[in-house]
Amino acid sequence: MHDGSNSGLTEPGVMVKKRRKGIYILPNLFTLGGLFGGFYAIVMAMNERYDLAALGVFAAMIFDSLDGRVARMTNTQSAFGEQMDSLSDMVSFGAAPALIAYEWALRGMGRWGWIAAFVYCACAALRLARFNVNTGVVDKRYFQGLPSPAAAALVMGFIWICTELDVAGPSVAWPMSLLALYTGLTMVSNVPFYSFKDLKMKKSVPFTVIVLIALGIAVVNIHPPVVLFAVFMVYGLSGYVLYAVRKVKGQQTSVISTSTDEPDERGLHK
Repeated sequence: MHDGSNSGLTEPGVMVKKRRKGIYILPNLFTLGGLFGGFYAIVMAMNERYDLAALGVFAAMIFDSLDGRVARMTNTQSAFGEQMDSLSDMVSFGAAPALIAYEWALRGMGRWGWIAAFVYCACAALRLARFNVNTGVVDKRYFQGLPSPAAAALVMGFIWICTELDVAGPSVAWPMSLLALYTGLTMVSNVPFYSFKDLKMKKSVPFTVIVLIALGIAVVNIHPPVVLFAVFMVYGLSGYVLYAVRKVKGQQTSVISTSTDEPDERGLHK
């Protein structure tokens, strides 16, 4: 008589082998590529190659923008991938920019320097953690606060421009510290930033859109450090403009729904 205690049996004497859970390779390869970009940036900064450090962080941004899309396109989303993505972002867009900014410009400021670097790093961690628990209640069209890749782009873009112009880091220590504080605090603010997630990549577009994209690529190639920093500076300020416009029009400024329910901790990140 079968008493049900042997859960691996469907019939007496017949054992069913349980299927082991695996890890999807493709999206996690992109995530590991982003993690390598952040690690590479730190190593290059240790060798005082700050231009290559900036390229490492920007490369990490490209990988970060692709891993989630690849997972959705191939139907390979997983809780492991989501957690891996958050940890990778913390290294590439949190710890790496903070450490590089400190080594490049903030070290000579003493305690004020490492405080500015730590505020940025801590705010990046807080921003990622808040995103994870607020995923289910935030309007998908907007980010709550400046996304960490954009914050990292502002910090590293500033370092890249100064390096190209042969400006020594210690000579711009105070602007660097103010930028680190601005980006850090904006990450944990409630200011809405457009997420571009409502753009349909599979939808057909007019021919002129492709032409404009080609022109945009050409403009970036004129002088990548200046153009990229300018683009992300505009984006870094756009949230406050959007917030002010909504405030003036009497519209809701928060991107959080009006529900008072505790959001599910799904461990999602993007």
